[in-house]
Amino acid sequence: MGRATDRRSVLRIDLDAAADGRGAVRRPDNLAVEEPLEIRVGLAGPGRRQPLAVTMRTPGDDLDLAIGFLLTEGLIRSTDDVLTAQLCAGAETPNTYNVVDVVLAPGVPEPTTDPSRNFYTTSSCGVCGKASIDAVRTRSLFPVAADTLAVPAALLAELPDRLRAAQRGFDRTGGLHAAGLFTPAGELVVLREDVGRHNAVDKVIGWAVRERRLPLAGHLLLVSGRASFELTQKAWMAGLPLLAAVSAPSSLAVELADEAGMTLVGFLRGRTMNVYAGPQRITVEQPA
Repeated sequence: MGRATDRRSVLRIDLDAAADGRGAVRRPDNLAVEEPLEIRVGLAGPGRRQPLAVTMRTPGDDLDLAIGFLLTEGLIRSTDDVLTAQLCAGAETPNTYNVVDVVLAPGVPEPTTDPSRNFYTTSSCGVCGKASIDAVRTRSLFPVAADTLAVPAALLAELPDRLRAAQRGFDRTGGLHAAGLFTPAGELVVLREDVGRHNAVDKVIGWAVRERRLPLAGHLLLVSGRASFELTQKAWMAGLPLLAAVSAPSSLAVELADEAGMTLVGFLRGRTMNVYAGPQRITVEQPA
């Protein structure tokens, strides 16, 4: 199994300490690991499953990542669509197990790939290789517009600190994004970290798929970075009525949230936030 962190020796330069002769010292530092994960998908039987996607990710929770990716891309609908999913040794020496082999259940259509729908992704952008917005505007099975979730703004403002307190990988490296699934009462259900925002979200959703918890009605998803179109789509595909981010959303993310009937919150920092879509789910107590 690949490591989530890597320890390297670095030259630490501190200009303020230069006068004392300590301006440059060598010390160990922890880095977040970034490695490719190949997802192979196909039916049971002889022969290898065909490569479907390669994503740059931080090793760990790779089965959840693969299952979440397949769900949010609309290639499976539930855990029942997957017969088996297992880590396999890749071609590297020593083996890094950077391949997930997914066998689809009987009757589930095999995915097809073509040049207009390139599934190669990086850790920073999961949809960069796709030819058009129409190719990624996947429709969710779950109607979130009618979800009656209501979250007090004061409670929502507390969640970034709760997310940050649970980020063990970030504490060691300072280089990992996080996605956390919360209840309306602010309880952290599950948290996943990764060098890629989209991977962290797929890991959370893949966990929910394998735990048979979809749709994630009445829950909210908090991400440590910005809210992109693709993260909004992933939340919608999982039936989440509310997506919150500590940074900015994109214009397409707001448009998709409006279309889906989702609530989208950005710049969730301290005691302030911007509600870009679905403000009816955020309650603000008025002073007596």
